[in-house]
Amino acid sequence: MIKKVQKKFILLSMSAFLLVLVVIITGINLVNWNAVVHEADELLSVLSENKGVFPMGPGELGHRLPPGMSPEIPYESRYFSVTLDSKTGSVIQAETSRIVSVDTTQAIEYARRVLREGYPRGFADRFRFSVKTENSFIRITFLDCGRKLDAFQSFLLSSIGISLIGYLVVFALIAFFSNRIIRPISESYEKQKRFITDAGHEIKTPLTIINADADVLAMELGENEWLEDIQKQAKRLTALTNDLVMLSRMEEAENTMPMIEFPFSDVVAETASSFQSLAQTQGKGFQCDIQPMLTLRGNEKAIRQLVNILLDNALKYSPEGGRVSLKLEKQNREVFLAVSNTTMEPIGKENLPRLFDRFYRTDASRNSQTGGYGIGLSVAKAIATAHNGKISALFEDERTLLIAVRFPTV
Repeated sequence: MIKKVQKKFILLSMSAFLLVLVVIITGINLVNWNAVVHEADELLSVLSENKGVFPMGPGELGHRLPPGMSPEIPYESRYFSVTLDSKTGSVIQAETSRIVSVDTTQAIEYARRVLREGYPRGFADRFRFSVKTENSFIRITFLDCGRKLDAFQSFLLSSIGISLIGYLVVFALIAFFSNRIIRPISESYEKQKRFITDAGHEIKTPLTIINADADVLAMELGENEWLEDIQKQAKRLTALTNDLVMLSRMEEAENTMPMIEFPFSDVVAETASSFQSLAQTQGKGFQCDIQPMLTLRGNEKAIRQLVNILLDNALKYSPEGGRVSLKLEKQNREVFLAVSNTTMEPIGKENLPRLFDRFYRTDASRNSQTGGYGIGLSVAKAIATAHNGKISALFEDERTLLIAVRFPTV
C-alpha cells in the first residue's frame, strides 16, 4: 500500500510539474511567435502603403517605420511584390529586385497561390504576405521571414529539449526524496498494522477462555439469558478480531499470497449454494446466473471469503421479501462478478465511495439490526486489490445496490 501511495505521489507531482512546463513553454513560444508575426505585419503595412517598397527619401523612412524598429531593418529585409488586375487576374508587374532566392516566375506562382487560398494575410512557405486592393489593382507583398522562422524553430526545439532534461532531473530528485517524505507515513502505517495483528492475537486468548467458561456455565446452569448474551457478544467480538487480522494480513501481503489457477465458476456456485436455504428462511428471493467453466488465477480461499462477504452483506441489508442476485460472467478480457440486493432504505450517492471504508455505516440503526461492524467490504476490497481486481459500488435503481468486482483473466 505504501508503495502505491509513493507511486501516486510521484505521479501527481510529475503530472503537475509537466502541466506547468507545458504552460510555460507554450506561453513563451506563443509570445515569440506573435512577436515574429507582428513585426512582419508591421513591415508589410509599410511596404503596402508605399506600393511594395520601402520609402527611401530623405527623412521619410524614419517617419514611416513603426516605433522602436531599427532603421536598418528595411535594408536587411528581403521582399518582393506582385501586382495583378483585380478583374482578370493577369499580372501587371512583379518586383523582385530586393530578393535573390525568388525570380519573377516564382513570384507570380506565389501570388496566384495566395489568390486561390483567398486569405488577406498569412504565410506562403517562409514568406509572410499581405494582400491590398487599390482601385482596379491587387498588390500582394511578400516578406522573407526565413531567418526569423529558423530562429523561432531553434528556440522552440531548445526550450523543449531543456524542459525535458529538467523534467527528468526533477523526476529523479522526487523519486529519490519521496522515500524520505513517505517514510514517516510508512512507519506509522507499519506500526498500525503490527498493533492490529498483535492486539488481535492477544485478544483471541481471553476470548477463547470467555467462550469456554460460558459454555461450561451453560452446561451447569442450563438456559440463561445472561450467558446467551455473553456467548453472542463474545462470538461477535471474535468475528471482528478475525476480520481485522485478516484485513491487516491482506494489506501486508498484497500480491505475495500463493496464486494458482482454479475453477472460479465452481467456487462461486459452491459458496452461493450455502446461502440459498438461508435466503429462503428469511423470505428473500435469491437468483444466480453463473457462466460455467470460468477460471481465475488467485488464492482460492481468499476468493471464497470475498464471495461469502458479498452474499452475506446482501442478505443482511436486504429487507424481508427483498431479492438478492449473483452474476458471474466473462466480459472481454475480464471476469465480472456482481452481487446486488434491494436495500431497506435508499443509500445516497455520496455514500457509495465510503462503503469500502472500515467501520463505515450509512445508518447507525442498521448496525444494531444486522450485527455488522462495517468491515466486511473493507476486507472484500483488500482481497480484490490483492488479485489486481477492481471493486465498485453503484445503483441499479433507487432501492437496489450492486457491488461489482472485475478480475483480469488468466
